[in-house]
Amino acid sequence: MRSHLLNGLTAEHYRRSVTEGVERVAAKLATTDRPFTGVTVDALSPRIDAIDLDRPLGDTAAVLDELEDVYLRDAVYFHHPRYLAHLNCPVVIPAVLGEAVLSAVNSSLDTWDQSAGGTLIERRLVDWTAARIGLGPAADGVFTSGGTQSNLQALLLAREEAKSDSLAELRILTSEVSHFSVQKSAKLLGLGPDAVVAIPVDHDKRMQTVALAHELERCTKDGLVPMAVVATAGSTDFGSIDPLPEIAELCARHGVWLHVDAAYGCGLLASLRYRDRIDGIERADSVTVDYHKSFFQPVSSSAVLVRDAATLRHATYHAEYLNPRRMVQERIPNQVDKSLQTTRRFDALKLWLTLRTMGADGIGQLFDEVCDLAREGWKLLAADPRYDVVVEPSLSTLVFRYIPAAVTAPAEIDRANLHARKALFASGDAVVAGTKVAGRQYLKFTLLNPETTTADIAAVLDLIAGHAEQYLGVSLDRAS
Repeated sequence: MRSHLLNGLTAEHYRRSVTEGVERVAAKLATTDRPFTGVTVDALSPRIDAIDLDRPLGDTAAVLDELEDVYLRDAVYFHHPRYLAHLNCPVVIPAVLGEAVLSAVNSSLDTWDQSAGGTLIERRLVDWTAARIGLGPAADGVFTSGGTQSNLQALLLAREEAKSDSLAELRILTSEVSHFSVQKSAKLLGLGPDAVVAIPVDHDKRMQTVALAHELERCTKDGLVPMAVVATAGSTDFGSIDPLPEIAELCARHGVWLHVDAAYGCGLLASLRYRDRIDGIERADSVTVDYHKSFFQPVSSSAVLVRDAATLRHATYHAEYLNPRRMVQERIPNQVDKSLQTTRRFDALKLWLTLRTMGADGIGQLFDEVCDLAREGWKLLAADPRYDVVVEPSLSTLVFRYIPAAVTAPAEIDRANLHARKALFASGDAVVAGTKVAGRQYLKFTLLNPETTTADIAAVLDLIAGHAEQYLGVSLDRAS
């Protein structure tokens, strides 16, 4: 069994095995003609359940043959131009190379004596991102597993910085379309069920600053403590960006921590043409970024940044076996001092190799392309009498609803849209997302693939309409 341990004696075995795996994936990518096969849970589960994990195959080729049957054949492929569903981007090759390197070396980014150069690379990328945001010379941060963890850590820091002796008094103010992780974080932080206050949004799904100002004043009047305002730079459903300068001004006036959730909108930090859409982000106390959403990185690659490095002390604990206090005086850089995680992958390497190969402008050009695509898609939807589109895109998301000419019952239209999404997924021809707007069922394109074209969008709209019309035809036949 030692022949399977990766070391100097097995380097050739490692090379052959990984090469064989890469060749299988490359062949699959080259021949995949749709984003999904349409396989069902009931069809796939028995194949996986039948595998006896206590009887290994022993041979790499046999294992990869089996993997083809239980995973590669039926995976959902984000690289396909008609995958239009969630915030999953196709990935760039330098980042995939980084994934291979970091997995093999297997550095753990909690302490210097487990990572050395990895620690310094992550710190350099944190500094680079903070500079792109404009947080100032005292900024710092750490890589995380994703936006949910980043938001949790930012709100932990905000809670500890808040001047209150009672958790029951604390309030988090955020827009009604912000990410669900804000509510989840409040619960994990021990706050009460009323802790998160939803601020109404305008027609463009942006936080209403008048309503925010009113709520901040109400908190003061009622003896409550607004521990944080969470502004969104790229909402999950709409890609909407809150008015960051006005929100920052209100937070400064009331002495409230401003957190900007830019998990999606962080791609604008590299944009060549649309960076001004997140002006005001430089005034934040903390910022969430997800490189694996809009920097074309594999999951996971994310970070939380803070304006004042000193606030990260609220996540610091010292263990004698790992990061004793003396190491601080010895200026040994242990990233665990800043992180909610202990053992942590060297995910920063993927972004490092991407920047060193493509440059920030290369990333920005790709993100600008999907923003441009969303604008063209919006024009298609706005001109198509079959569809109602909710808002003009600020980033690369389109939310819309099929409206049949012969049906007026909202509930029946809801069912037609829901059926169309499910039928499209089952066909494997395309994958789209869904959401609700004002209680009604809508569909969603999340456009993160520069290879997607307006022709792809038009074709998928026709497929959606066809599935919806088929459902309504069957429904009307049954009714008659």
